Amino acid sequence: MNIIEAWLEMKSQLPELPIEGIGAKYIYPFFVALIVFEYFRAKELYDLKESWSGFVMGSVATVIRVVVNVFEITLFMLLFTWSAPLRESLLGYTSLGWAWYTWVICLIADDHNFYWHHRLCHNVRILWAAHLPHHSGRMFNLTVSIRNGWFISFFKPIYWLWMPLLGFEPIMIATCLIVNAFYQFFLHSQLVPSLGWFEKVFNTPFVHVVHHSSNAEYLDRNHGGMLVIWDRIYGTWQDPIPGVDAKYGISHDPGSYSPVTHNLFEFQEIWRDVKRAPGLRNKLMYIFGPPGWSHDGSSQTSRQLQAALKATTRSKQEVVTA
Repeated sequence: MNIIEAWLEMKSQLPELPIEGIGAKYIYPFFVALIVFEYFRAKELYDLKESWSGFVMGSVATVIRVVVNVFEITLFMLLFTWSAPLRESLLGYTSLGWAWYTWVICLIADDHNFYWHHRLCHNVRILWAAHLPHHSGRMFNLTVSIRNGWFISFFKPIYWLWMPLLGFEPIMIATCLIVNAFYQFFLHSQLVPSLGWFEKVFNTPFVHVVHHSSNAEYLDRNHGGMLVIWDRIYGTWQDPIPGVDAKYGISHDPGSYSPVTHNLFEFQEIWRDVKRAPGLRNKLMYIFGPPGWSHDGSSQTSRQLQAALKATTRSKQEVVTA
């Protein structure tokens, strides 16, 4: 069987994946019902103009994601089929199979991929420009979960390409991606209290609030999707700090409800900075450096802001103890 024949055989399996149909028929309406419930339970957490903007943003992002998914799963299948003979000769198998423990490993690997995709989106400015719409809401509620950027789906699959090469079934990878996305919907609410020991391993709304806060203490922390163990392992974990109230939104706000503005303005800002930057290195840093980087000190990165905050706090403590 050649690669094309094998790919066509695998492609025929796509209708056997029920979770997308289940999502459209049952899960998405359930999500909408939860948003409505949260609104009537805590109207003070909502700005209706912003919520409507988020719905429009999410609707367009969903359409784009559906289109990209066709190419994504096709690429996964092609890579899986192309590399099968290599796996068989080097590793002694063509597929990792469908055993329950393979599903568990796939879910963990998927979440690890998400962590690094998410972390880099906060540390590389051109990627941040695509991810920024998710953080641009000034209110934090369940509508934020669907407030996704329109361009992020075009590069997100890159982080998952190693999985079909290693032998994970493409349908399994796609399912784990969907499960992870569904789980993260519940992270965007202020009505859920701390869940105690559960938060030692799994992400919850109580700790995800930190990630969406624009306070200097909280910037670029808690990037995990379903699990928080990656943040603990890689040094990006931050517990909610008593007395530090979360400030939502972004520090460089466009001052608009327009979904188009929120998806384009950071790219426009990058172009503006590149044009005014002296030298090739500075121009590249404005594209691929961390958000907030500047060649003249006119703006600061999250690390610089946190270092300045620590220095200020230390100075105050020294004055008190003197």
